[in-house]
Amino acid sequence: MDEREDLRRWVRTWEETAPLLEEIRRREIRELDTHQALRNLEDAFNYAIRALPPRPSSGLVEMRRLLDKLPR
Repeated sequence: MDEREDLRRWVRTWEETAPLLEEIRRREIRELDTHQALRNLEDAFNYAIRALPPRPSSGLVEMRRLLDKLPR
């Protein structure tokens, strides 16, 4: 099989599969237990708070500083 035919087959496969994957995604979102998801992430969040040093400033403060230097 040549490269062009491989590409056509790949495109057909995704055209057929995309709606099925979208339905799976929508079903998983509908069935998601938000509280359980947050509980699952709690340890990682708490670790990040303990382990990462605070930033000296936010990105917005830095952006404002840079924008103030631009000519008006």
